[in-house]
Amino acid sequence: MAKRRTDASRRPVSNLLGLAVLSYLTQRPMHAYELQRQLKENDAAGTFRLSYGALYSVVRQLLREGFIAVAGSGRTGNQPEHTIYELTSAGEAEMRSWLRELLATPRHEYPAFAAALSLVIVLPPAEVTELLRTRLDRIEHNADDIERRKDDVVGAGVHPVFLVEDDYRVALLRAEARFIRELIERIDNPDAGWFRTWDHYHSGTASPPEGEQS
Repeated sequence: MAKRRTDASRRPVSNLLGLAVLSYLTQRPMHAYELQRQLKENDAAGTFRLSYGALYSVVRQLLREGFIAVAGSGRTGNQPEHTIYELTSAGEAEMRSWLRELLATPRHEYPAFAAALSLVIVLPPAEVTELLRTRLDRIEHNADDIERRKDDVVGAGVHPVFLVEDDYRVALLRAEARFIRELIERIDNPDAGWFRTWDHYHSGTASPPEGEQS
């Protein structure tokens, strides 16, 4: 039996890899090695922090909470005997509730890039624009690579609905690329005044830009 949640805003298993495990077990009972293989084959490492250690830890948590149960054991080839897990009714309810929450409710996150931008004034503007151009090149390369791989998979007969997370990744990357291009323009454009004030601050001939803490 699954434990009763005392705080609706906190789930007994919070690692999103747990949601993936619950979702994959809707197909059929599986052992941990098979779950890992399925996740890798579906490029889940681009969405979840995937390692066998993390997966095994999540499986134990799901088992403890009653969201999955032991369905038996088996052996594949010369591999050691392994435990096979199946989804419970409580696990299916948790999976659906969790997925609905993630789809409908925006969640504040703490992206590393936003943290860097909040502190960017400590670097000189010329260096910042150089670093931003490097990031821009990498972002555009990543977006192009994802789109090429998706086109190959769709061309092989997979329906695009199974790759919608790739559309989301590309949309985020393209939006970030637009932001970076506009930011570089604001720094470099003499009419905007950003570069001159920023550069003078680093040379000690001007006060910090408004909003900078002393």
